[in-house]
Amino acid sequence: MDYFMNIHPHPAHSPDLAPSDFHLLGPLKRYLGGMVFETEDDLISELRNWFDNLDVDFFRVGINSLLSRWQKCIDLHGDYVESSGRVNFNLCEFQIYLIKTL
Repeated sequence: MDYFMNIHPHPAHSPDLAPSDFHLLGPLKRYLGGMVFETEDDLISELRNWFDNLDVDFFRVGINSLLSRWQKCIDLHGDYVESSGRVNFNLCEFQIYLIKTL
């Protein structure tokens, strides 16, 4: 089975769909908060420790949350929505289509 991928333009910053702290980086920042590392290797070791101890559900929840955000984009046909009391954003700046080819 072959797929053709058509990638549409995406803005450099799109806080509505994928803010830099979406799911992964927020908890990681809280975990590392206040830690001081003597060397880059110490930091890498601590990062590996954090990732190694994450439950598989952590990633499942993040992926499902992202899928629901994308579905909202599709359901609203790209219209603006209010997001958590913040400024309205266009949720459909990012689109990827996978088309099954014969």
